Amino acid sequence: MATTLSAIPLTGIPFPKSEYERRQKKVLEAMARAELDALLVTAHGHLQYLTGYNGRGGYFAPFPLILVPGRTPTYVVREYEVAAVRADSCIDEIVGYTHQYEFAEICADVLKRYGLQGRRIGLELGCWNLAPADVSALQVQLPDVKVADATRLVASVAAVKTELEVMAMRDAMAMTDLAVRTFQRSLRDGVTETEVFLTIEAEVKKAGGEIRAPSTTLVFGERTRLPHGGPTRHPIGNNAPAMVEIGGAKYGYAAGLVRGAVLGRHPETEALHDLSVEALEAAIAVIKPGATAGEVDAAGRKVIERSGRPQVSRHRAGYQTGINWAERGNISLEPGADDVLKSGMTLHLPYILFGDSGYLFGTSEHVLVTERGAEILSRTPHTLYRVQ
Repeated sequence: MATTLSAIPLTGIPFPKSEYERRQKKVLEAMARAELDALLVTAHGHLQYLTGYNGRGGYFAPFPLILVPGRTPTYVVREYEVAAVRADSCIDEIVGYTHQYEFAEICADVLKRYGLQGRRIGLELGCWNLAPADVSALQVQLPDVKVADATRLVASVAAVKTELEVMAMRDAMAMTDLAVRTFQRSLRDGVTETEVFLTIEAEVKKAGGEIRAPSTTLVFGERTRLPHGGPTRHPIGNNAPAMVEIGGAKYGYAAGLVRGAVLGRHPETEALHDLSVEALEAAIAVIKPGATAGEVDAAGRKVIERSGRPQVSRHRAGYQTGINWAERGNISLEPGADDVLKSGMTLHLPYILFGDSGYLFGTSEHVLVTERGAEILSRTPHTLYRVQ
């Protein structure tokens, strides 16, 4: 007797299957331009973009999505995760492996079945979730395969958002704005970073939203000297700074934002914040279709150099956003970058500057590139928030 499986509650893809098919088609077109016979997508953010599955089970070994022109997309995953991949992705062709050491053999068997021996196959060599040992193991199984670096291929397609994706980003930003307003309202003498973060989580949850908690920076006072510091039991006192970098999320799309505040007065971080605002606004002013990522970085960098304090800036101007806040291989707004901006791209520009005493402080904006220039998605001003 056949066994009928019932649907698993609260599973499924967030967008219509046709949206994922459109994305896959765009990637296949990019593969043709890159003269690739196949592509193995392994970065979790890119996998979620193309399939809907968030990749949570892929910490053990790669979960490659194999794309071949004229073939059904094939997902190679751990047997343990097959039910999750089937429930939360749009992929019908799923091949399982049990143990980590079986990954390369099973994956190579699929590629051989598709006649890809000796062909040119793209791998995301510069992204997370693909180790050098994984590449070596595949090459042992397929010694004649020509490996090409396809790190930027899916990222270049995913950079331009559809209206469905922009709506998800706007919804995510609404939760980010709620988180920022809660952060600002919660600041008072003696309150701890953890207490403020828990209040933020509660308010966002009450509104039906989600926060990308692992990505949150929330620091008070002397702890603003700590890059990417997470919330602790440290309290804020009078005449101390506070900074948060936090992002609401919707369907995996995250909208990050940096906001600074001062309880009383703190001249050093106030001066850093003033400079960060000036640099941020200069960078935003040059964002438009046709501008390059390097030109955006240069605009903000010129402001900082004119200030006579070039040492306060130690990072790029920003990066491409969407699914997965910290995906490697995405467009980076950095010196000399020649990526051309297009309408529909979303970018985060965090200007966090380093003070002489080691304080890190600043602000940011999340923008949508439109034909008219940059549309700021947040509704909370990037000016310094003062608590008297």
